[in-house]
Amino acid sequence: MITAVREESPSDIEAIHAVTVSAFKDAPHTAHTEQFIVDALRKSGALFLSLVAEQAGSIVGHVAVSPVTVSDGSSHWYGLGPISVIPELQGQGIGSLLMKEALQRLQDKGAAGCVLLGDPAYYSRFGFKPTPELVLPDVPPEYFQALAFKPPLPHGIVTYHEAFSAQG
Repeated sequence: MITAVREESPSDIEAIHAVTVSAFKDAPHTAHTEQFIVDALRKSGALFLSLVAEQAGSIVGHVAVSPVTVSDGSSHWYGLGPISVIPELQGQGIGSLLMKEALQRLQDKGAAGCVLLGDPAYYSRFGFKPTPELVLPDVPPEYFQALAFKPPLPHGIVTYHEAFSAQG
């Protein structure tokens, strides 16, 4: 059972790295750079939210949230991801718990909305949906999804932080 979802602390960094590597090791559709992205976001000060899930004193999940830029100038939009849960505990609600907590904290901090790249069948349960108004170039549009907390929905090209091109 999860004992806590909390903000990361400096002593969590190695465990977050290990959880992220483990979570994406056998995942399809990945370049296996997620751990480098999280590290680069942290190093650049672009981690708006970095939440960990703990179980019996060990970190078993993590979610990163960082600001995104929308070409129409809309502000207070964020990108959720990477989100990671160690493989042996996937499918037990830890990812859902992290998602719900991250989305609540975004709303509490006045975010206008959130975007992510992922499986529509999974993320639709949290209110995310593909929208033609927001575009992430070079990805299938059905996998790029948005959740607006406040109208209006922006219209434009979304750009993630440069840390998303981190390779190591």
